[in-house]
Amino acid sequence: MTSARTGPAELAVHRLTSATPLDAEAVDRFLGEHEVPVVEGDRCTFLWRGEADEAWVCQRIVGLPDRISMHRVHGTDLWFLVLELPEGSRVEYQIEIRRGEHYERFNDPLNEKRSHSPMGSSSVCFAVGYQTPDWVLPDPDARPGELRELVLRSEALGRDAHVTLYLPARFRPTASYPLLVVHDGGDFLQYASMKTVLDNLIHRLDVEETVVAFTHPGERLEEYANSAAHSRFLTEELLPELESSLPLVGQRAGRCLLGSSFGGVAALSAAHRSPDTYGSLVLMSGSFVFTDIGSDHGGGPLFDPVVEFVNGYRAKPRAVADRVFLSCGVYEELIVPNRSMVHVFENAGMQVRYTEARDGHSWENWRDRLRDALSWVYPGPQKLYYE
Repeated sequence: MTSARTGPAELAVHRLTSATPLDAEAVDRFLGEHEVPVVEGDRCTFLWRGEADEAWVCQRIVGLPDRISMHRVHGTDLWFLVLELPEGSRVEYQIEIRRGEHYERFNDPLNEKRSHSPMGSSSVCFAVGYQTPDWVLPDPDARPGELRELVLRSEALGRDAHVTLYLPARFRPTASYPLLVVHDGGDFLQYASMKTVLDNLIHRLDVEETVVAFTHPGERLEEYANSAAHSRFLTEELLPELESSLPLVGQRAGRCLLGSSFGGVAALSAAHRSPDTYGSLVLMSGSFVFTDIGSDHGGGPLFDPVVEFVNGYRAKPRAVADRVFLSCGVYEELIVPNRSMVHVFENAGMQVRYTEARDGHSWENWRDRLRDALSWVYPGPQKLYYE
């Protein structure tokens, strides 16, 4: 990927700049005729209209500056930036402007596409080849599963632990179901559409009928950073409670831990403390920060226990599950640590499936990986059935 450069003359923005007369009406027509950003092959033209002394596109693509200057079309109030984005890219961004000493950052008012997270929203650009998977959208033919709320007193965590249970649409007390435990469960439900995804993938026979426990953290950055208390909660409190009250497989092969970012560390560390308990792990953009020499990992004090854990595991890797699904976005800083963990897990004797996406550290990235992950961990029958 490269930053802005002069592209071929046929780019729409260059046709505009060569137009005569180039006035407000010409800009109005141009914006009315094009979806913003303007995607043409591997070139994406970002646009903003307004008065300012400077304007930037702000994003978090590793390898590019956090802020990239936009160029003003002479004689107008239109600003543009052309970026080369590889096929299949999905990029979140905002616009920043300066008027005198005042700086302002906001979502792109010319682009209706939004990405949401606990930190707020941002605009999103879909390059050629990316589209939102159809299985993340509500399907009227897919029977909805049921969500139930569970409150479990956790002695390990010293608090009431809230868990949202997902029961598949055809849930029967006489059947036997595998269990998936999801870290940051509320965020996966809200920002990764995970109930809809489960309904659709089970309906399409891509994924086995599965019971899912969406956990909700307390002090997340403490509980997920290789916390012995969190691991005890999962293995010694939550698991026995669920397996005693629900018709679960109750064996290693029918237990999977899923987590993204810090949740990936929490899932791995819990399995590390109980290596005979969980059959599968799904680790998305795991915060597997480590050091090969020295102690300067660049993550700040919050990452100290993570680095200590990952350094120790890399030094003495061992099988903590049968299979590991690992994914990461190539535009996030964690891509190098995640790539490096593939061989560590394989050398420990675990079966690994690894996938990358032209995306960043985002809930939509993790959402878009769910079909690959869950259909590998708990594959559905993929055959005709009759009720």
